[in-house]
Amino acid sequence: MRFEGRAWVFGDHIDTDVIIPARYLVSTDPAELSRHCMEPLDPEFPAKVRPGDILVAGENFGSGSSREHAPMAIKGLGVGCVVAASFARIFFRNALNIGLAVVECPEAVAGTETGDLLRVDPLAGEVANLSRGEVWWARPYPEFLVHLIQEGGLVPYVRGRLGVR
Repeated sequence: MRFEGRAWVFGDHIDTDVIIPARYLVSTDPAELSRHCMEPLDPEFPAKVRPGDILVAGENFGSGSSREHAPMAIKGLGVGCVVAASFARIFFRNALNIGLAVVECPEAVAGTETGDLLRVDPLAGEVANLSRGEVWWARPYPEFLVHLIQEGGLVPYVRGRLGVR
């Protein structure tokens, strides 16, 4: 499992109300939520992102309320993964539960600008900035977590393990 795409860099303490404003929480449809992702910071963000792009953020990404809607909105855009200096614990868990790859790597965040081409390999723990020729290392994913992400999240992963589809 590898992700390669253009970086979209945001700052520190991006909370779930910024990722997906509360007024849109009447839906759980990822496509609908994605149309409003990061709207308070950049209303045009959903129109600019391409499938496979990588969201890069600073410290404490996903802080605030524990809504699953935030990672659903990001995944609904087709974002390959999120690289951040650190994640709010509940966002990190919700992202994995819905099958959105998240990688904690402060060095990569510090060395990346919007538009850079990144390659992220969670199993190896590698974050490479192909535009700048730099490579950083994060804690690698255990193999089961790679399968969980590939299956689309916790529920599909468990169903597959139980033989229930």
